[in-house]
Amino acid sequence: MKRKKIIYTAIFALIIIIAAIVLFSSMYTVREDEFGIVKMFGKITTVRDEAGLYLKVPFVEEVSSLPKNKLMYDVPSSELLTSDAKSLVVDNYVIWVIEDPTLFTQRVGTVNEMEKRLDATIYSVVKNTMGTKLQTEIISAGEGNRNEVNKQITEQVNSNLSSEYGVSVLSVEIKKLDLPTDNESAVYARMISDREQIAAALKAEGELEASKIRNETDKQAAIIVSAAKAESDKISGEAEAEYMRIMAAAYNSTEKQEFYEFLRSLDAARISMSDGKKVLILPASSVIGKIFIGE
Repeated sequence: MKRKKIIYTAIFALIIIIAAIVLFSSMYTVREDEFGIVKMFGKITTVRDEAGLYLKVPFVEEVSSLPKNKLMYDVPSSELLTSDAKSLVVDNYVIWVIEDPTLFTQRVGTVNEMEKRLDATIYSVVKNTMGTKLQTEIISAGEGNRNEVNKQITEQVNSNLSSEYGVSVLSVEIKKLDLPTDNESAVYARMISDREQIAAALKAEGELEASKIRNETDKQAAIIVSAAKAESDKISGEAEAEYMRIMAAAYNSTEKQEFYEFLRSLDAARISMSDGKKVLILPASSVIGKIFIGE
């Protein structure tokens, strides 16, 4: 009797264990940041996109998960050729998200496999895009041009992958642009030479403009000096005319004229004897000569 009781107890315990195993095998959880993919014999039966605890057929249905949040993948850098056949090393990263978990599972399966396909597609699109631009144009492009290139690449990559694999490519960004080590120095030297040519052209334009300004200034100065000299000559002429008018008014009679001639003769005599000479030779018809003669 005691032996039967032990056997019954063991069977009951085994049933409890099997029931627990079956129960736990029929339960699964889905987190907030993931999709729950339920398969039966390799075929998808259910996709859970809400977090919670769910039941499945034990030992028949299997559950896997896919990330629901945005994913970032650092694309390995690659060496590409620009339109002028110059090498350029491009380093990208991509931000993407799974939009259709069913299609993604059927066509791709895993995130790692999708990253391989992102590699191939992004390389192809970046290669074609960079192949239409000059190396110096790409290197010296401003932030606005770089953003436009990133947008163009993103749209093309998303168009190639979204409908086929059930993903959405949100952004493909150029993280870094480098020159290959073997021609880096030559490219930098050429860029420096180009900048020096631009600087020389700007300097020449500045010197030409400065020359124009100097010539115009000299011209204006010459006009001002000429006008001032003409005004000076005019004033001098007017002053001389005024002087002659005053002199004419001062000696407008015979007596005044004779007195003026007498003063001028005295000035001439004084000047002639200013060097110490004692003898003054005068014509008898002169005013002073007439005085000495007594006329």
